[in-house]
Amino acid sequence: MENEKVGAVLEDLIATLEDGCKGFSDAAEQLATDGHGDLARELTAYSGERRQFADELRMAAQQMGHEITEDGSGAGALHRGWMAIKDALTGDDAHAVLAAAESGEDHAVSEYEEALKADLPADIREAVARQAMRVRAAHDAVKAMRDQN
Repeated sequence: MENEKVGAVLEDLIATLEDGCKGFSDAAEQLATDGHGDLARELTAYSGERRQFADELRMAAQQMGHEITEDGSGAGALHRGWMAIKDALTGDDAHAVLAAAESGEDHAVSEYEEALKADLPADIREAVARQAMRVRAAHDAVKAMRDQN
């Protein structure tokens, strides 16, 4: 796969990860404010994980000569998946906040599935596959938290 195409795949994933980082952070802040510190800590950890994943992919892109800005592609402030978080953050309903986070993770899982269909260099494919497993696990954990609240 051409460097430009690999760079575009990485750029999309990085934008998704940046959205997830911000979305998880915002959700954690709301949950902490509403007295759900245990849930907030878990979402804060997912936010940090998304930041690490974005940094890893950004470094891989840079090594290929593809520069990606700190906030992803700039094509949009947020991907579709995390848009619902804004509505959920207006109340104190943990279930609604977690449902919005799970929806955002639905989008992230989908983005990773698409990326893994691309013809990526082996080292990048390995990183994307490893991250995809963690994103799926986070999705499932957030969904379980949502179902318990």
